Order: sequence, then C-alpha cells, then structure tokens
Amino acid sequence: MSELTLDTALTIAQAAAKAARTAGYQPMGIVVLDRAGDLVTFLREDGASMFRFDIAKGKAWGAVGMGVSSRVLANRAKDNPNFFVTLAATAQGRFLPQPGAVLIKNAQGQILGAAGASGGTGDEDEKICIAGIEAAGLVAG
Repeated sequence: MSELTLDTALTIAQAAAKAARTAGYQPMGIVVLDRAGDLVTFLREDGASMFRFDIAKGKAWGAVGMGVSSRVLANRAKDNPNFFVTLAATAQGRFLPQPGAVLIKNAQGQILGAAGASGGTGDEDEKICIAGIEAAGLVAG
C-alpha cells in the first residue's frame, strides 16, 4: 500500500475506538490524516467534548508534518520551547506537540499519514492509535 484509502482510515478509527471502549477510557475523538496532513476521517464517540477534533487533529498534523510521533515532538519541545511556540504560531495553531498521535507507515516504512486521538491521557490516546493502525495491518511509528 502506498496511499491511505478511506476504507483503511475508517478501519483505523473504528479499531482505535474499539480499543478505547475495551480499555474503559473516556470518550474519544480520533482523526486520521493522509501524508499531506489532509483529513481522511474523524470519529467522535458519544460523550466526547467539543475540543476532541481540534486536539486530535493538531497532534496528528504535527506528527505527519515533522515525520515523528507527537510524543517525540513533545519531548523535543521541552528542550526547545521557543522553536515550538514559533512553529505553532507559523502553523496558525494547527500544530500541537503533545503525546497522542503516531505515524501510519506501510511495511516498507513509507509514511502514509498519521492517526491522532484526544479524550484520555496522552498515553491512552497513543495506545488506541497504535491499536487502530495495527488492526489495519499497518505499522505505527
């Protein structure tokens, strides 16, 4: 697979939501973006707050834009906060360096996009994204 299809994105989002329900997490918002940072799908669970889409998208957008997970970006931001504040401003607020988004890669390591979630802790958000990506037969990075 070299492109992220709608069917694959839906599989990722639905499997991530199922992982959240199985784990007993708070209601989630889950976004899947293609490698250009464009929205492929968004899933909002019943009871998820109005901020879930924007937060999940900001995490995923930053990950795909920088080519690393949002956890890596959060760690980098600790060491260079001025750069990340400037980057967020340059990106018109679309960039959120907080744990909860991972890259979607094919078996060859090519980046297809990113999945991001919001609703739980950063660790919980990240775990369900990984579960969704793996359920689709792809690699989380």
